[in-house]
Amino acid sequence: MPPPASSIAVRAEALVKTFGSTRALDGVDLEIPAGTVLGLLGPNGAGKTTTVRILTTLLKPDSGRAFVAGHDVVADPDAVRRSIGLSGQYAAVDEHLTGYENLYMVGRLYGMSRSAASSRARELISRFRLNDAGDRPAKTYSGGMRRRLDLAGALVAEPAVVVLDEPTTGLDPRGRMDTWDVIGELVADGTTVLLTTQYLEEADQLANKILVIDHGKVIAAGTADELKAQVGGERLEIVVVEQTELATTARVLAEVGSDEPVTEDLQRRVQVKVDTGPKALVEALRRLDQEGVSVLDVALHRPTLDDVFLALTGHVAEEAQQADEKKKAKGRKAKTQ
Repeated sequence: MPPPASSIAVRAEALVKTFGSTRALDGVDLEIPAGTVLGLLGPNGAGKTTTVRILTTLLKPDSGRAFVAGHDVVADPDAVRRSIGLSGQYAAVDEHLTGYENLYMVGRLYGMSRSAASSRARELISRFRLNDAGDRPAKTYSGGMRRRLDLAGALVAEPAVVVLDEPTTGLDPRGRMDTWDVIGELVADGTTVLLTTQYLEEADQLANKILVIDHGKVIAAGTADELKAQVGGERLEIVVVEQTELATTARVLAEVGSDEPVTEDLQRRVQVKVDTGPKALVEALRRLDQEGVSVLDVALHRPTLDDVFLALTGHVAEEAQQADEKKKAKGRKAKTQ
């Protein structure tokens, strides 16, 4: 039986999908309570987009089952489509239409009357802070504005569930922050969001819970803090004024840290893993002051995306992306031969 729509907005059970010899999904389970955000985190080729395509009825799973807003994605795809909004990795806007015309067109495609589509388009233009650009062709928009317009298009029919597939890929920091604000507003209004991303920072900002997926399998689940805790500890970084002070700094950090310090001569920087966070930082500065070391910069870093992937999978996200790109390049080369 499908999950009650009032409690669980999205549920997937043991999803499997293969493409030739590639097993894109290998038994993926996920669950999103209504009115919350689930972040699906993973490198390129991990299976995130395949999961999204199944949940939005664009692909059928080889096995397993999934429900969105109480509807089976295979048995009742039309009902699922009426319940969702989808914003893909690239803004799907018509560059020759104005922002208003893009949204009006989406409303008409949903079957809205002319007056209802026009009213909804103007409402969303205002909500997404596009008033000054609403009557300009979309080709004049910045990347962040196009992304906001694309997100607005996903909301024209007021869906219960919104699926965002790497919504900030390619955006500058300002565009990314604008997108985060929009997603935050959606959740505040009670919308359920499935967010796929490569950025732990993004999931940290937006998601109530995170699933880490790699090679088609869910390898970890929890909040951002829980995932970072699996890596263990933080990194204390000290930059000194003179290279001659590096040896003393490394000795001090070895005493306050929990592993061997790493020294970078050219940057005049020493890093070490610490278990006590701010206490270790204060103690390190106290000892360095006693030793007469001139500290230029100091920082305490929480684990990064790379740290999480290295701990969970044995590789960092960039390595996975490079491997995926090499695999695609090899496939293209084979086709031309």
